[in-house]
Amino acid sequence: MPKHLLTLAALAIFSGTGFAADAPAPAKEEKKECAAGKCSAEKCAEMAISKADLEKAIADKKVTLIDCNGSESYKAGHLPGAHDFEAIKGDLAANLPKDKSALIVAYCGGVKCSAWKSGCEAVGALGYTNVKHFPEGLSGWDKAKLEK
Repeated sequence: MPKHLLTLAALAIFSGTGFAADAPAPAKEEKKECAAGKCSAEKCAEMAISKADLEKAIADKKVTLIDCNGSESYKAGHLPGAHDFEAIKGDLAANLPKDKSALIVAYCGGVKCSAWKSGCEAVGALGYTNVKHFPEGLSGWDKAKLEK
């Protein structure tokens, strides 16, 4: 056996994982689960959308926004066109696009807030495959652009 193959075999045995080419990439597997409509809050967090990309999606009318801050906060201000998750969660499917691959973005107050998770999980449970999270939330959005 050539020396380089022996070295690779020894590394595989000592690492206990086998050859690196045999190991699946965790991030790709998690994205596949989201693409299969099995999106948990943790997986949705990995599918974050940037402010610039979200602004473009809003301008192009290619996103459904789910505000997960609660109805009182929603009344005080929300991202343009967003749905109040607390108000619609009982009939969420009726408020979402029929196309299960449509872009859906959940958000809440900001990077330290975790209220977005319930919206992400509810949308994912309905089989939507393009669910993302806007981690900056209301605090990261230009206040002049908020709707009331």
